[in-house]
Formats: sequence, C-alpha cells, structure tokens
Amino acid sequence: MARRADEEPVSRQPYGTDSAWERELLDQLRPAGRDLNRLVAWLARGTGASVRLQDARGALLAEAGAETGAGGRLPLDAAVVADVAAGRVSAAALEDGARHVRLVGIRHPRPDPAASAVLAVARSEPFDRHTTEILGHTAGVLELLLRERELAHAGYRLRQATADLRLAILQLLMVEDTVSARRVAAGLWPGLLENDTARVYVIEGTVAERDRLADECGTATSGGALVVRCPAMDEHVIVLGPDAEVGERLRSLVARRPGTYLGGSPRQRLALTATAYGQAVTALAVARFSPERTAVYAERTRPARLMDPAALHAWSAAVLRPLDTLPYHVRAELLATTRLGLEFTAVSAAKVLGVSRNTVRARMDRVAALLGADFSALAVRAVAHIALNTEAAHGPYDPEGHAPATPVAFADLLGGDALRSWAEGLLGRLDDDGRDLRGTLRAWLAADANAGPAATARGVHAQTVREHVRAAEPVLERRLLAGGTDLYEVVLAHLVTGELPVPGLGPANPDQADAAVHR
Repeated sequence: MARRADEEPVSRQPYGTDSAWERELLDQLRPAGRDLNRLVAWLARGTGASVRLQDARGALLAEAGAETGAGGRLPLDAAVVADVAAGRVSAAALEDGARHVRLVGIRHPRPDPAASAVLAVARSEPFDRHTTEILGHTAGVLELLLRERELAHAGYRLRQATADLRLAILQLLMVEDTVSARRVAAGLWPGLLENDTARVYVIEGTVAERDRLADECGTATSGGALVVRCPAMDEHVIVLGPDAEVGERLRSLVARRPGTYLGGSPRQRLALTATAYGQAVTALAVARFSPERTAVYAERTRPARLMDPAALHAWSAAVLRPLDTLPYHVRAELLATTRLGLEFTAVSAAKVLGVSRNTVRARMDRVAALLGADFSALAVRAVAHIALNTEAAHGPYDPEGHAPATPVAFADLLGGDALRSWAEGLLGRLDDDGRDLRGTLRAWLAADANAGPAATARGVHAQTVREHVRAAEPVLERRLLAGGTDLYEVVLAHLVTGELPVPGLGPANPDQADAAVHR
C-alpha cells in the first residue's frame, strides 16, 4: 500500500527539545562530519532500519543497514520510487506485511518539482512518531548536504572549464594565432592580451601541490596573468604575464615556498610565445641550482648573431620558401609545431599544443617533405632550427612574396672569424679532460645522438658514451641529453670547425605544396 505524503505527511517540525539524537544530527553538519555515508549510517542505527539514498536516476549515493536484496541492495518498488523522483508525490509509505518502507524525495531548492534524490528507509516495525520525526529532520539535513555537494561539483566544473579555456588561449598563442587568442580571452579577462609583448614563466613544484600552486599564482598576480597547468609536465605551472610586476610577484611567491623553482623568459612578442616558453624552461634548469631558486633566461652570445644578419635572413627565407604557397594559418601552424617539435619531444610538444603526437609528427613530416630535409639527422635538425628561429625572430624576409636574390649557401654563413672563434672557444673547453670528452661528443653527434653507434665507433661501452656526454654538459654549460637549443648550438660549433659535415636542406617537391595537412 502506498500513501501520498498529504495522507501521512513526514514530520518536518523545528527541533523543539534538546534530545540526544537532535544533537547528533546537528553534528552531521559540522565541517568534519559532512558525509552522506556517515549520515545514512547514523540514520540506520537510530531507526533500526535499512537505509538507501539514491539520485533521481537510481544511482546509489549511500546505503546502510542489514536488510538488502539481490546484489546487496535494498529492494524497492520501482514505480513508487519513480513517482517520488519525478515529484508526483513528495513522500510515500509502503507495507508488504513483513516490511514498513518510507520513501522521501529530497528536493532541489528551485521551482522544479522533481527530486534530486530519493531516501528509502525500511524496517520490520511500524514507523512511530519518534522515528518519523528523526526521518523528517534527517531528510532536511540530507537536502543541505546534497545542495552543498551539488554546488561543489558545479564549482569544480566551472574551475575546470576556466582552466581549459586558459589552456586553449595558450595553445593558440603557441601556434602564433594571436587574433583568436585575444578574442577568446576578451570575454573573461579583458585587456589581458592587449599588449603585443609578454614574458613567460614556468614554476616547478610537486605533482601533489600543483593545483594549490596554480591557485596561489593566480592570487599573487591578481588576475593580471594567464595561469595554466602545463599539459606536458605534471609539476609545472605556466604563467604568461604582460607586466614586469608579474615576475616580481612570482619571485616573492617562490621565496615563501621551499622546493619551488621559477624560470622566466625575456619579453617577447606574443607570436613568439613558443620561443619564450622554451627560454623559460631553459631558465628553470638554471634556477634549480640557484640559491634564490629563480632565474631569467640569459641571452648569451648566440651563434646566429655572429653571422651576417642580411645573408642569414635571406638564406632562411630561401630555405622556407616552399611553405610560402600554403595558406597563412596553415603555414604558421606547421612552423610553430615544427619549432616546438625540434625543441622538445613529440609527446611534450603534442601536450602543449593540445593535439596528438601523431599530429605533431605528421606536421613535421610535412615540413620536412616540403624542405627536402631528413629530420632524423641531428645536423639537419640543427640547421632547420636556425632557419625557423631566424624567421620567428625577424619575420618573413619579404611579405610581398619576392624571393631573395641569390641567397648564400649555409656553409658560407659559417666562415666568419667571430663565429669560428666562438666555436673553437666553446669546444676547446673539453680539451683539458683526459677522457677525451671532445672525441666522444663528436662521435655521439655524428651518430645522431645515439650512444650505441658512437660506442662502436669509439670502441667503448655505450654507458661510457653517456657518462662522457653528461660530463661535457657542465663544462659546455649546455644541456645535451635533453636536446633542444643547447644541443643544436654544440652541433653548430662542430659544423663551424669542420668536425662534422655541413648538411644541406634540398629543394622541396613543388607538387606537395598544397596538399592537406595531416590532422
């Protein structure tokens, strides 16, 4: 027999007496006691019943008591439960001879009559006034706890959506789509990207503390920076700040947090966000050994700056000319992806860009095919890295699309006295080591940074090759095993001194220029 709530209403009277059960029920609202399972277990003990709390779709939220059916669940009349969940009845009482069951709808605090959850209580004894009062007040507490839970979930979804939006903005900047990035940012963070330049910071903490660290970065910058949880490194938080004050605030934050490190880039154009990110990561490696645990990327003498700038720019334009027939956004996407792919692993670049690693490799393969380059060769990657970063720093050679007149060969760019002096000085640091680090490093680079073939060429064990390369890193003040800019500079030094042959970037197949980009 089922009775509507207006036939036998569930009591929801105010707490009128200072009884033990009322105090215990109020304890369920304390911050340390707000738990649905704990409250349902308390209700089961207090009423001598089996209790089940389920959401409007029938999913179990909490259950306690001895009386369960098949599968460990309290057997209920599905039709009556559906009526309570839909709001057609607010509560119901059922009897089947052996059991007395009460169903109570836990309502949403809004006009919708449907219930957010259904509370079922079953016992062998009839429900007296005392038990009914406990049930009614417990239903009220459950309503509060469920509402708090719903608000917490809504807050989490909002924070997650905001974090995803921040990441999307960063990924647009990574592929040089500043127009779209500004358009996305304008709605929630007006003025954040109104400047044409910004600095990128990478903060490293622990995986367990990263969410808290990201929140503290947002608080420290007062909404004046783009704070993103790095998709590639679980310990990193990326911050893009248009003002120098952002860096000062982040340094103050790091000073208060032991075990936290900060690397920053110099000011860069927004279109060079990917370059700034790489610089911040490089600075972070320095910060790990700094007493202040912070470092800003030091613009040391770059070999490209020792080349004839006009000749270098013309050569870069000639190398990248096969990509000029592509639509602008496709060309920018390909070049930005390739720059990141040359600087980091395909997996890390894919996470930063929000695409699959197969997409990164396909885009890089597309660029390699157009340039006639073999990116599996380390020296080729080093030369392509110079071409891509030259355009990134200086822009296209000629926006009107005119080809540079008789550009020089890359080998001709390496003949300057300043560049040769830099290369010999850099590699000469290794000559004082009795282990012949220079010879091992040369063999390792010639083998495309593969320890096995290098070991064979040197007649030593592969582990010895790796140890020699690690030993060369502090001497050269460059990270070699991690790859990227530091490694390419050491390769270039070997090209300048003639210890490695100068590769060529051959002409691309013009028939492939307008082929579809792999997705």
